[in-house]
Amino acid sequence: MPTPEYPMARESGCPFAPAPTVRTMTREEPAGKVRIWDGSEPWFITRHADQRALLNDPRISIDEHRDGYPHMTRGRAESAPHIPPMITNTDPPEHTRLRRTVNGPFMVKRVEALRPRIQQVIDSLVDDLLAGPNPADLVQAVGLPVPTLVITQILGVPYEDHAFFQTNSSKTISHESTPQEAREAGQALGQYLGALLGQKMKDPAEDVLSEMGARVAAGEMGYEEAVHMATAILIAGHETSASMISLGTLALLQNPDQLALLRDRSDDPKFVANAVEELLRYLTIVHTGIRRIANADIELHGVTIKDGDGIVFDLSGANWDETEFPGADRLDLTRPARQHHAFGYGVHQCLGQSLARVELQVAYSTLYRRIPTLALAVPFEEVPFAMEGVAYGLTSLPVTWSA
Repeated sequence: MPTPEYPMARESGCPFAPAPTVRTMTREEPAGKVRIWDGSEPWFITRHADQRALLNDPRISIDEHRDGYPHMTRGRAESAPHIPPMITNTDPPEHTRLRRTVNGPFMVKRVEALRPRIQQVIDSLVDDLLAGPNPADLVQAVGLPVPTLVITQILGVPYEDHAFFQTNSSKTISHESTPQEAREAGQALGQYLGALLGQKMKDPAEDVLSEMGARVAAGEMGYEEAVHMATAILIAGHETSASMISLGTLALLQNPDQLALLRDRSDDPKFVANAVEELLRYLTIVHTGIRRIANADIELHGVTIKDGDGIVFDLSGANWDETEFPGADRLDLTRPARQHHAFGYGVHQCLGQSLARVELQVAYSTLYRRIPTLALAVPFEEVPFAMEGVAYGLTSLPVTWSA
């Protein structure tokens, strides 16, 4: 069949599912190719077992400075030569060193210590939601504020600046931004965070920027390196969780039996934790794949991925792979789903996954318990999906409830 364009459009009648071509290739062409924005044709890997093997293979590199790397957007391709070594573009052992510099605040124990604060944030937002107009937009009322409030506290960024960095974060990663728009947005974020980092070096607090400032002062980390790292954390720390809170709510409203199950067992931490894993698998909001380049020839399913070939790993394909998740098109909160790839896999697995899990566990266990009559305020077909970023989500989610 002709080489499909990527990313692929989802079917409007089934927006939670991967594009039909992704599922077809998972079954029939596990080592095929796709065409991306620049006309290049990287390999396309969708099966769960293949991703597990390759994303841990030292012959696969994340070095975006190499010719042939399948960049996500033109803006990213143009900015890549100017981006210093980061956890998002280096391989071990450099990646190991860099990750160690920012890993501490995102370790499970420190994230768990934030759970009471996250509970307070969500309870306060639900209080405001219930006291405000009905219907309301859940994206603006809860979805965006929760992860933004949390990541700004962890990073040490004033929450009152959230409109500035949310706007510029979106422009930086959007497929609809021109290279100049993406570059200007990235520069604005860099200048903002660079100024904050300078302040933290003079007057440190208990936050990630202060920790990085201390490493810069000690010569363990470059100033520019710290600014780029802070930018990456800020962008990743609010966009994906914001999408998951609202999108997960919509998926549950479309599956009332599963919503009832979660509501009834919202006081069971183990059940809630597993429900979050299944929602992460089912939705797989990173819908533009994760990108790599081969460092050596690799044989796979009768073909040869050559040294220098680009590779796109479509995470939704793996998470809807029937071999690993039978009945993958069914949302089943009782399914053991922890083996999903929603956070990627291997050494570059998402730094903030523990934080995202706690945020979602608290959000899902609180929202439907406190608002048991939560319902869509518009027909499902009228809910506006946002597909232009790295993660797909909702522009808004109009909801209503009875007193």
